[in-house]
Amino acid sequence: MIEASDLIVARGARTILTNYSLRLERGRILAVLGANGVGKTTLINTLVGVIKPRSGELSILGQVGYVPQLLEVPFSYSALDIGLMGRARHLGLFGAPGRKDYDIVRHYFQMLGIDGLEDQTFNLLSGGQRQLVMIAQALASECELLVLDEPCAALDYKNQDTVLSLLDRLRENHGMTIVFSTHMPQHAVEIASDVLLMTSGSEYICGPIADALSAENLTALYDLPIARADFEGLAKHTYAPVFRHHGVRSNG
Repeated sequence: MIEASDLIVARGARTILTNYSLRLERGRILAVLGANGVGKTTLINTLVGVIKPRSGELSILGQVGYVPQLLEVPFSYSALDIGLMGRARHLGLFGAPGRKDYDIVRHYFQMLGIDGLEDQTFNLLSGGQRQLVMIAQALASECELLVLDEPCAALDYKNQDTVLSLLDRLRENHGMTIVFSTHMPQHAVEIASDVLLMTSGSEYICGPIADALSAENLTALYDLPIARADFEGLAKHTYAPVFRHHGVRSNG
């Protein structure tokens, strides 16, 4: 589904990514982790065709759906209007959405629990609500590869669970291939089959999550002690930072 070899990606005179290679087969989920400014969004934009690599090979099979980071639109579109924009590739140049298109968009609005937002102005929604509308838009495109740039960044825990559960169902039930960036290793633990740890624009670890996602690798990734925690009585685990406290607490 995705095969990249020796990608070099630049913005202007600045080279962001050097010699990046990865392979992701159909029906797998890749989580992309890394510190701020390391190039996660640049990589995402390269995968969806917003940025063209300076050199290297990139092959993507299938239609791509894209969910960017939070955005505003220049006009007072309703949330339903924004969702319907995901149907554009199915309508032709001068086509108008029909009943089938409305039904598809409303199906995903309902799955994401935002069917009550249909008539509300998109720009007046909260950041988390806008993010869910954009996810519905991408899914309404009936894509085969779904690429999301920090899809849970503005969401509370309940809505994070809603999105992660939906992505996992799309993979399991429909064979969808998914790439998402995140600052939360737990999101990778929950649903990813593969992980890309971006240490810098030229240093990275990419592989199956069982091999690549570890406390040691996360500690090196974030330059901060990261510990694994296993939940008692559950076959689950998570990773958490061991924050360094430099301040002095007063007992008075």
